[in-house]
Amino acid sequence: MKDKCGIVGISSNLGKNVSSFVYYGLYALQHRGQESAGIATFDGSKMHSHIEMGLLTDAFKDFDFNFLPGNKAIGHVRYSTTGDSKLENSQPFLTTLNGENIAIAHNGDIINSSSLRDELITEGYKFASDTDSEVLFYLIKREHKKTNDFILTIERVVEKIVGSYSIVILIYDKLYAVRDPAGMKPLAIAKINQDHIIASETVAFDVLGADHIRDVEPGEIVYFKGNEIKSHKVKIADSIKNAHCAFEYVYFARPDSIMDGQDVYKTRLNIGEHLYEEYKIDADIVVPVPDSSIPVAIGYSRASKIPYAEGLIKNRYVGRTFIMPTQEERSIYVKLKLNPVKSEIKGKKIILIDDSIVRGTTSQSLVKILKEFGAKEIHMLIGCPPIISPCYYGISMASKKELIAANNTISQIKEKLGVETLGYLSIESLVDSIGISFDELCLGCINEDYPTDIKK
Repeated sequence: MKDKCGIVGISSNLGKNVSSFVYYGLYALQHRGQESAGIATFDGSKMHSHIEMGLLTDAFKDFDFNFLPGNKAIGHVRYSTTGDSKLENSQPFLTTLNGENIAIAHNGDIINSSSLRDELITEGYKFASDTDSEVLFYLIKREHKKTNDFILTIERVVEKIVGSYSIVILIYDKLYAVRDPAGMKPLAIAKINQDHIIASETVAFDVLGADHIRDVEPGEIVYFKGNEIKSHKVKIADSIKNAHCAFEYVYFARPDSIMDGQDVYKTRLNIGEHLYEEYKIDADIVVPVPDSSIPVAIGYSRASKIPYAEGLIKNRYVGRTFIMPTQEERSIYVKLKLNPVKSEIKGKKIILIDDSIVRGTTSQSLVKILKEFGAKEIHMLIGCPPIISPCYYGISMASKKELIAANNTISQIKEKLGVETLGYLSIESLVDSIGISFDELCLGCINEDYPTDIKK
């Protein structure tokens, strides 16, 4: 699975160059996107940008940040869910708006982007990319021609788009941010001295030594005037409810983040404790599939008193875009990425904990490898309920026909994986672990109850 993007924005009143600080903030969000990276700045009269493919460190290798001057800046790291992985789709997008410079960076997925794109093309707008972020870009441009008021422009765009999004916008010398009315994608605000910072996750603030103030509320537009945070709430239809993405807590967010008031690490510990309540298994060790499952395994170990063990070592230099055309190479890839510690595995009854199973191919290979290394028994526990449907809100999952839980019973999956036990966390326990009410979470990939109309 892949999440779509991380964003950072900084507005400083001290007249300093903030581009390098955006870089460090993006570095903390690298897990949210590894295909491209970019930063746009405004120096008081002119917009500057640098955008390249690859990891942040590759995109900005030997880069002199003096070439990105300005006390206002936004940045972006990308995974592609809508639009191919190519430079034309990389962000921030830059152009002019009524003679003023504008740059936009977006995290999320616009469900009705295809129909909006067709509408805009009919009106004469020419697209350089195939991403929904450029659709947003031209909607802003079109609506601003009608209103000449930027807050009203954003409000009208929000009325037209359906889906998930957190957006940072740099227009001339002003930084704006907006979060979708259901709050599906995370976005938070922090402050350090005279600087205000917007970011997808609070870990970006920790790196910069900034104080987390609060989350941007669903349907809220925030902007900065002097030393103040200004806010404008978009009128939200009664049919739209909060729908925070449950998978941010299960898998995507860094464990050291705080999202919508909830501690992600604590959530994952809670998941482990709930797994023990639901599956009390006699075993020798508890082993996580690193990295997101580590706190879950710790939670299970603490609750069960079964020792925690690093039975799998992750090679962090294996990228997520590794090409695996044959089954033999896919098997090699699993061993490259996760290698068992034989002394911990051999002869042991293992509780193997993972955050999720999507297609099941990696899990199957991993179980096979562990048994080859001498595991006596493998009891596999999953920190979320079965994934039975795709995500349409910016998480790249398999299609329904590829999802193993959509086409097999748990008993059949257990047989395919070759494990002694297969247990999934219940929906009730997941909701309780997160600490946000059932009615305020998006669980569409688990229960097919999507918060918006998913027809494109």
